[in-house]
Amino acid sequence: MRRVHLLLAMSALVLFSACAKKPSAPTSGEAPTGGKKKLRAAMVTDIAGIGDRSFNESAWRGLQRAQKELGAEVRFLESAKLPDYEQNLRLLAQQKYDVVIAVGFAMEDALKKVAPQFPQVIFAIVDGNAPDLPNCVSLKFREHEGSFLVGALAGAMTKTNVVGFVGGMEIPLIKKFEAGYRAGVMTTNPKAKVLVGYTGNWTDSAKGKELALSQFERGADIVYHASGQCGLGVIEAAKARGKGHFAIGVDSDQDYIAPGFVLTSMIKSVDNAVFEVCKSVQEGTFQPGTRDLGIKENGVGLSPMRYTKQLVPQQVLDKIETLRQMIAEGKLKVPQSEEELKAFQPPALP
Repeated sequence: MRRVHLLLAMSALVLFSACAKKPSAPTSGEAPTGGKKKLRAAMVTDIAGIGDRSFNESAWRGLQRAQKELGAEVRFLESAKLPDYEQNLRLLAQQKYDVVIAVGFAMEDALKKVAPQFPQVIFAIVDGNAPDLPNCVSLKFREHEGSFLVGALAGAMTKTNVVGFVGGMEIPLIKKFEAGYRAGVMTTNPKAKVLVGYTGNWTDSAKGKELALSQFERGADIVYHASGQCGLGVIEAAKARGKGHFAIGVDSDQDYIAPGFVLTSMIKSVDNAVFEVCKSVQEGTFQPGTRDLGIKENGVGLSPMRYTKQLVPQQVLDKIETLRQMIAEGKLKVPQSEEELKAFQPPALP
């Protein structure tokens, strides 16, 4: 009997030893091989939310790419009101994410409060000024350059010599879009008139539709928007007016929202910028400061025009490409304010 007890005890000891040597399952933030730390990256949306079909959605695509290509763990928090910005940034930092993306200039103040308290977290802000700290980077875009190209296209394509612009808040950032657009129109069609309106917010699509319909009624046949979710109303207005009326989308490729009624979209490659930040953190090459992304860096540009390219004459496409190259090579400086627009001299085109 004592021999049986001894054998049972020895078997239990062997079993215990085998279990103790088995590696534990990976926890959040750990890769299953070699104990290498998995990148954890998250973002906070502005009040337009993740489904804005604009730059929040684009930023999320950047994180999803990091998940696919870098094996990162990713998530987002949506903000319903302005006070949510600081709370959401702080929550993600407390949860020890390696990278936290603040989407939108409106988070500048919140980031200035949170970032100094979490020096081990890398913070990036889209379209805003990051604090001058070693763990912060600003992701900025030369939107006026991309807006110039869509303006040049609108000027060349209008049948009425009247085009429109609908902005969100009348702030310097959106005035960059307006100035670039008007300069582009002026370059390809000096006779064209540009109607301008602002919704005063980023979320009222009904207001965007109302402004766009008003511009269409006043003779515009193409309306460009830089107005967040309000722009969905601009696109609705173009579709409602029917054949011969177009919207121009912004930030993301919005052509698909109303195929055939969105002439093109001015794309800001927020997704690529967000991915590159994640990649630099993963590889240990992160640099603080400011990323300034324009046509030369492929930070802004036109959509592929999947549903409308056949409507654009080749000579117009050639002009747009010539202008793109001139900007990329530094031969053409695009105005980004009302003052610069007044002094702008359109380049001669073949």
